[in-house]
Amino acid sequence: MRWVYRIGVAAVLVIVLGVGYLWYAFQSPYGYAAPANPPIMDRRLEHHTVFVYGTLRYAPIRWLIMGRAGTATPATLRGYTRDELDISPAANAQVDGYTLSVTNDELKKLDRYEHLGERYRRINVKLASGQSAWVYQRL
Repeated sequence: MRWVYRIGVAAVLVIVLGVGYLWYAFQSPYGYAAPANPPIMDRRLEHHTVFVYGTLRYAPIRWLIMGRAGTATPATLRGYTRDELDISPAANAQVDGYTLSVTNDELKKLDRYEHLGERYRRINVKLASGQSAWVYQRL
């Protein structure tokens, strides 16, 4: 019966550490300082369009970051190529992904997840549909 106790303690420890990591990575005020001058964000707008092509394509990840998965609409970004977790300009190339409609607060949460100013920058691009959208590009 001792092994049952040990397995139970190990399971609780894994859950606590996992939840702690998720909180630290996605919600905590520690480990990330937002840039003083993020890309212009029109506060008069209630929603912003964001083009996602990497981990943010997955609803569970978006739910952990923003508190909701949102609706992901298929979209294409022409003139760029994808290299793992980055995109870079490339003639005659395209990146398939999704667009999300997010609030100002959700955009700040995405900025935190992407470590805006440290790992990624947020730029405005024009999608194949003609729609303007924010996209995260590695520094």
